[in-house]
Parts: sequence; C-alpha cells; structure tokens
Amino acid sequence: MRVCVVGAGAIGGLMAARMTAVGQEVSVVARGEHLAAIRRSGLRLVEADGTELVAAGIAASDDFAALGPHEVVILALKAHQIAAVADRLGQLYGPDTVVVPVQNGIGWWYFERHGGRHDGRRLQTLDPDGVVAAAVPAERIVGCIAYPAAEKVAPGVIRHVEGDRFPVGELDGTRTERAAAIAALFSDAGFTSRVLTDIRAHLWVKAWGNLAFNPISALTGATLAGICRSEATRNLAADMMTEALEIARGLDVRIRFTVEQRIAGAERVGEHKTSMLQDAEAGRPLEVDPLVGVFVELGELTGVPTPTISSVYALVTLLNRRLGAAQDA
Repeated sequence: MRVCVVGAGAIGGLMAARMTAVGQEVSVVARGEHLAAIRRSGLRLVEADGTELVAAGIAASDDFAALGPHEVVILALKAHQIAAVADRLGQLYGPDTVVVPVQNGIGWWYFERHGGRHDGRRLQTLDPDGVVAAAVPAERIVGCIAYPAAEKVAPGVIRHVEGDRFPVGELDGTRTERAAAIAALFSDAGFTSRVLTDIRAHLWVKAWGNLAFNPISALTGATLAGICRSEATRNLAADMMTEALEIARGLDVRIRFTVEQRIAGAERVGEHKTSMLQDAEAGRPLEVDPLVGVFVELGELTGVPTPTISSVYALVTLLNRRLGAAQDA
C-alpha cells in the first residue's frame, strides 16, 4: 500500500519513520524548515532507548497534488489545522483510499456512523461549518487512537518518548478487511495494533486524560509527573475527569478505569511534557477545542454540568488567544 502521512510532526513523523524503515512506501506532507530538513537528510527518529534510524529518501512535499493518490492517508495534523488543508486532501484520494485520523481528543467524526440517538450529529466545537466532514467522508474513515508520546525536537528530528499502541476500528464497530490491513501495516512497523469493535470507548480513555493533563500542563508548565504529584493539580485533574465520566455515561460509554487509575497511569509516564505544553512553550496555537472545549459541548448535549472543565477551558482559551497575539505581533 502507498501511505501518505499528512503532518510529519511528533506522532506522524514517528509513524512515517518506522514504516519507511521496514520498507513500506511512504510519503509525507510537511512544510517549512521541517520539510527542508527531511528533503536534505531524511527523517531522523531517536527511539526511547536512544537508538536512531533515518528514513532516507522519503518522498516529502507541501504540494498534495505532487504526491498523488495513496491507498492510505494518515491524517496526523493537529485537529485545528485540518480545515486549512481540507480542500487539498482529495488530491491524495483514489477510489478506495482509507483515511486514518490520529488526532488527540474527541474526533470531529465521533457521531458519524454511530448508530445511536445522536447518529450523524456534527460537533460544532470541532467542525462548525462541516468543512472537515465534507473533505473526509465518513465512509473513508478507519478510526485510530495514538497512545505513544513523542516530540519533534528539531527540523527533521523526532524523539520517541514512550508507548507503541495504535489500535484501529471502524466507526460502525464492524470487523473489516481494511481495518485488519491497517492494523497489520502498523504492526509490521513495530507498533502494537489491533482491531477494536468499540473504538469510541477506547478513545474516551485517552481523551479523558488529555482533557485534564494537557490544559493544566500548558497553564502551569508542569510535566505529567509534576501534575500528579502535586495535591492541588492532581485534585483539579480528578475533578475534570469526574465531570467527563458523567458525560461518558450520558453517551452510554463505559469506561473500564477509575479516575485514580487513569491518573496513576499518567504519573507512570514520568517527566513528560504534554503536547499542549510543548505547543505553548513554542508559541504555537493550542488544541483547545478538541481536547477541552468539546467536553463543554458534550456536557450541554447530555445535560451534565461541567463547572471545572468550563473554568479551565476559559483559562486555556485566554492563553491560546495570548499566544496568537504574540505570533501576530
């Protein structure tokens, strides 16, 4: 299969480098200094154990049309970046192209092919104008949850921090040959991947943690371990996650972990900077709505009060606005 990774940053770069290293035909969409470095020296991956590999000769471009159709498109951009390239994604499609989104948080596609009482509902926080849904038809999507932690440490260089799981699943919960093929693609590249029949429940476990740890990290500058070892921020994270747990129940999602188990899991990751903290320190726009704001919308949808989530959402929204003003200055 020809695979295109749109967005060769931390997670996309990790996936592209690993797949290229095992002989998979991979191209990447990148831009700026990162693109120049990949073209010049290949995509370099520093693994968690310190070993390095270089994906040399990888096809890299900022021109979607130049890369042409692929069988698989891994959409690894940040959620708020997708709308800006939506009108070009079709240039990567063939008749049976599968799109695999790997964004943090709740996906814009959450209620697509859902089958429940909210089937087909568009999440206004994530896709207010329907631009993304129009560019990525639901029937093309195989969902994916990205568990690894990684960082782009320099142009053309990705550092893998920990984790290797990329489970996948059809949005309607069926087992299909194409989902199995995507899982095999990731497994061949050294990741742990299996086909899920309840991808939304698994997505919630990851998004549940991102909801709390990312904004608290961005607002305080603390690592995962730092948040969990401070009583005040640990309790704040627990309060946010407790509200989200009630939302999940309102959507008939069963989460198999307690709040304390999820916090303990984050603490074990150690002194890792969340993706939102990395973006804040670099002065980049933050993933505020897919990680935090969407839970406010889902709270309203399910009738669940979200006072703690809403307060943190207000704070991190202001931080994001300030970062944007600094960029424009």
